[in-house]
Amino acid sequence: RTAITKQQPLLPSASTIMPPRETYLPPNKSSTLEISLHTMPKSLYREFEHVFRSVIENFPETQNTNTNNDNIILAAIPTNQNARHDLVAVGSHIEDEKDRLLNNFLSFARDFCERVTQEGHWADFIDPCSGLPMLSKYCNKVYSEVDGMEVLLNYKSYNAGFCKILTHPKWGSAVYPATIFARAPEGVLRRIITSYPEM
Repeated sequence: RTAITKQQPLLPSASTIMPPRETYLPPNKSSTLEISLHTMPKSLYREFEHVFRSVIENFPETQNTNTNNDNIILAAIPTNQNARHDLVAVGSHIEDEKDRLLNNFLSFARDFCERVTQEGHWADFIDPCSGLPMLSKYCNKVYSEVDGMEVLLNYKSYNAGFCKILTHPKWGSAVYPATIFARAPEGVLRRIITSYPEM
């Protein structure tokens, strides 16, 4: 099998508002997560529309700014965690590691989305196991995390059988991707992201 080499650092995509930063995860700060903030590129919006069609129908058509004249954006917030093992491998230790990373993300994403909704805006996140939205009702279309990371972060992937494997520029395939989406003022999203302590 051909070894997968780590990539050189990548330039931010045109959609990038905040480039990837590594942050400690609450509450005990024993784990970290890479997070960035992006506007929704047209190519990804088609995927978003497919997955969140019932949600989009309920977005206010005219509300593009809030009371502070801060532009309300439809944002993609990709996250990646550095796994302790190459997740392409198999075994009980790989499944245990996937469970650990899943629980890390679910805890973080619930906290993040709760903070967005407390400010009166919409947010949801994708279940990394099923590819389905976690909070929105009547959404049964699957979101592709790997495709999203390719569009938003210019990360590369390769095919292993019927699976598409993401490769992170620093971590190779020892990476666990998962995405949050939000419709909120850019300033609100920046403030929430930067409130998590950076490494």
